[in-house]
Amino acid sequence: VTYTLNEGYGSGVTVPGAGFLLNDEMDDFAAKPGSPNLFGLVQGEANSIAPGRRPLSSMVPTIVLKDGKPLLALGAPGGSRIITGVLEVMLNVIDFGMNIQDAIDFPRVHHQWKPDRLDLERGISPDTVALLKKAGYSIEEGKPAVIARVEAILMSDGWLQGGHDDRGSGKAAGY
Repeated sequence: VTYTLNEGYGSGVTVPGAGFLLNDEMDDFAAKPGSPNLFGLVQGEANSIAPGRRPLSSMVPTIVLKDGKPLLALGAPGGSRIITGVLEVMLNVIDFGMNIQDAIDFPRVHHQWKPDRLDLERGISPDTVALLKKAGYSIEEGKPAVIARVEAILMSDGWLQGGHDDRGSGKAAGY
């Protein structure tokens, strides 16, 4: 349902003879508490590098059940923006009745406390942006350009419907 390399090709190191890349998950520790990581997330001493610790992770491989049966399987890369992206796609399908592709394509919003700003993807209506600014939100439009890249499969009427996020490379595949 999900994977992590972190940035691009992870650490850029492959395992000899095995053919896979090692991740660069060390970026998920706070190497310098109080400074932003690759995804702009500012972390504290509690997530600093130390023996026996695991780094903070935002991975949320998700399977949604309806009446005990699978309805939706989804996941995404995107660092601290993963949870936001996956949740927004789920809400678009379950609460707003969108098909899986429309739910994935819909523009997203994200806030992670530090920095204290609301990130908006391109495509949010100007009226909505104006209302958010009027409500006092600090807005950053189009930065980051992508709030997670969700891949998902919807199980509906005995069919698997895959949705691919054109915000990046990847594909949805189900069996």
